[in-house]
Amino acid sequence: MTAGPAVAGQVRRKLRVGVLATAVTAALALLCCVGGAGAFFLTELGGDGDDPKLAALSCDPAYQVNLTGDMPRFAEYGERQLRNAAVIIKVGQDMKVPARGWVIALATAMQESALRNLANSTVPASLALPHEGVGADHDSLGLFQQRPGWGSVEQRMTPSYTARKFYQKMVKVPNWQQRPLTVVAQQVQVSAYPDAYAKHEELAGRIVDALAGGAARTVEIAGKAVCDAAAGDRIAASGWTAPLPGGVVSGFRTTARPSHHGVDLAASKGTPIHAASAGRVLVARCDPDSAGRKDCDRDGWPNKGGCGWFVDILHAGGFITRYCHMVERPRVVPGQSVAAGEVIGLSGSSGNSSGPHLHFEVHRNGDRSSNGADNPVPFMRKRGAPLGETE
Repeated sequence: MTAGPAVAGQVRRKLRVGVLATAVTAALALLCCVGGAGAFFLTELGGDGDDPKLAALSCDPAYQVNLTGDMPRFAEYGERQLRNAAVIIKVGQDMKVPARGWVIALATAMQESALRNLANSTVPASLALPHEGVGADHDSLGLFQQRPGWGSVEQRMTPSYTARKFYQKMVKVPNWQQRPLTVVAQQVQVSAYPDAYAKHEELAGRIVDALAGGAARTVEIAGKAVCDAAAGDRIAASGWTAPLPGGVVSGFRTTARPSHHGVDLAASKGTPIHAASAGRVLVARCDPDSAGRKDCDRDGWPNKGGCGWFVDILHAGGFITRYCHMVERPRVVPGQSVAAGEVIGLSGSSGNSSGPHLHFEVHRNGDRSSNGADNPVPFMRKRGAPLGETE
């Protein structure tokens, strides 16, 4: 068990999280931790918080999106844009595309057109059709900025047509439900900025939840959408999964352990640990204990200090996940891109630990310190990947 690294002489710089490939720009120095008194020199990377109105949203796999009813409110988009989002989701439902595809399609349209049906100043015929703005990217049109090979001007200016064409190509991408959103979107769009789609994934999932009855919390199991059952290599439509199936044995900042900035998940030694979402590895190394020792290749003990072998991963939206007490050197290295569900190491008892388990943390706004720590239990439940509650 561990309280996780805390802040000593905080050194925090604000960076804007956009493209994951360029987010890892600051030197990261891990010092030590013991009972929450250990230290990191930390970098804050920015990001947006969750929309509180979705916190209690139920999950209904059979829910059908309503194209004409009242739209939920999001600060980022107006009613017209959300109706376009509803059309994209409705087409996916009609085509029986799993909800993960709706999130990918929304994130793609968010990047390409900000969910606006764009005409083009270089395509005069498009200006005579209903539109919500005028672009000038080559001869691209519509929500997905599709070029002439995708259809006629009128077809490309029809939201339902463009969504259908996107899905038809997306589902042909091998293993698309398990691959990072950026990879799948790029396979369809062939964009000059392939990593730009990532920054929209979190908000796209929240919009899918709001418009489609919590569908971003579902995962496809045996061809059926199941709520709150993402774990390991089963990825929820939100893009998240529980790192392992063990239940919570020690909670977040409890009365007994107020400096416990994560949760401990039951796991026998050698249990595979999966990346909770796609992202880029920030740290993968041995955390020195309170005496400065880097002896993570043996079991630790209570009050030893340190996370043992551990990994930090930066995800879309500025979220960071931390995985402590691995039994051996992690299977990933700093700077490496990982897919959701990818095995990043094996559970163990290195560092400040009384027995094999996984200490798991979630941090917001790119803040790796205790100030950025969030309770992983409600965080993961909202994304369809409850900790220790999978079926």
